[in-house]
Amino acid sequence: MNLAVLTSGGDSPGMNAAVRAVVRKGLAEKTRVFGFYEGYRGLSENQYGVLDHESVSEIIDRGGTILRTARYQRFLERGTREKAAANLKALDVTALIVIGGNGSMAGAEKLQELGVGTIGVPASIDNDVYGTDFSIGFDTALNTVVDMLSKLRDTASAHERIFIVEVMGRKCGAIALYSGMAGGADHVCLPETPATSELQLSQMSEIVNRRYRVGKTHTIIIIAEGSGSAEEVGRAIHERTKRDVRVSVLGHVQRGGSPSAFDRILASTLASRAVELAIAGESGVMVGLGGGRVTTVPLVDTYTKTVRTDPELAKLASVLS
Repeated sequence: MNLAVLTSGGDSPGMNAAVRAVVRKGLAEKTRVFGFYEGYRGLSENQYGVLDHESVSEIIDRGGTILRTARYQRFLERGTREKAAANLKALDVTALIVIGGNGSMAGAEKLQELGVGTIGVPASIDNDVYGTDFSIGFDTALNTVVDMLSKLRDTASAHERIFIVEVMGRKCGAIALYSGMAGGADHVCLPETPATSELQLSQMSEIVNRRYRVGKTHTIIIIAEGSGSAEEVGRAIHERTKRDVRVSVLGHVQRGGSPSAFDRILASTLASRAVELAIAGESGVMVGLGGGRVTTVPLVDTYTKTVRTDPELAKLASVLS
């Protein structure tokens, strides 16, 4: 039996741990594992290698992905997908395991429609893949942001400044919400609560003024990138409060670094289950974590359904800020 694996979309800490698990679990089950490079681009161009124990040795703690990754717009074309499917069939691949976010899951579903058995493994620092409580990479990115907030608080306190911190999250504000709670932020703006709206700007300005009135001379505000421009918010807060404001856009530093223990275990568990499903002949699903247990969800659900911010958690974050 032959399996294939690729990593697609934005890189996430823990992707290497997932690739390692696919290979080692596959070899333990007497399967051959092909690794395709640069995601769907490599699959379409037939760029692959045979993976063995040596290929995945000492990668569990490495960020990024040894298979590399890409966002490949040409995969939206049916002809490109048919070429990719033909490449897999020529290698007599029984199932393709796709490690990536919801866009990658959409690509996997399209291959499934062409008769290629596909199984998804969710990897996204935004934690925006429907069908899993946590996606690979989110915990690591969260801890990176919390560490950055601690450092920013030191300088904010020393200089009595307001810091507007922009984190990743275009449609899902999980990083902003969780890091705001864990890092003790004074306010969090999610994609559902536009940061540049009059309501939000008024609330943030009042928070700053109230903190100064009670002797708190610094403020940390987190903005999910999908909520609005941190630069615009910074200018507006300065105009309204006349206080010293600094903006910090954390950017791609959130993607890098050695994966946390949680992400390594999550990646290993989900990827191993994906191999088991492939061997059992099941496909067209994504493995995920639900209520502390490994679950499956149809691939089509992963990109047609939306992950919503937990309103109770958002309310609690507001109370605790």
